[in-house]
Amino acid sequence: MDPRPVLVFFYGSYMNRAVLAEIGLSPALWEPASLSGFDIRIAPRGNLVRAPGHIVFGVLAAATHAELDRLYTHAQTVLGETYLPEAVLVRTQTGAWHPTLCYIATDMKPAPPEAAYVGRILEPARELAFPAWYIERLESFLAR
Repeated sequence: MDPRPVLVFFYGSYMNRAVLAEIGLSPALWEPASLSGFDIRIAPRGNLVRAPGHIVFGVLAAATHAELDRLYTHAQTVLGETYLPEAVLVRTQTGAWHPTLCYIATDMKPAPPEAAYVGRILEPARELAFPAWYIERLESFLAR
């Protein structure tokens, strides 16, 4: 596989550096970003659905194809979810636009999320100073 890094947008537990470290991934590029036209769902894992007028916050990172393959193979074998890459356009807090990959599960069976899992998403969302309304949106998944 090509050893050059590609850009990827993380929006769920993978925007938590501790979670990535468990899989041996430590991206050098790590920049808050947003993705328009999608909404987040956590049921039971983080996932995106197309939703005009909505926005999702996350992290723009860089990883090699081999690292991404290892990461999303882990998602499939350990978490039981199959995420596939889609090309998207994200915007950083500085206003720069970047074409990137974003992994989305197209066939996730709905189930209530575990509080600890939601916490692994809330922690970096707070650290990265995402908007208060978005933090509240993520917290709303704790009540389900």
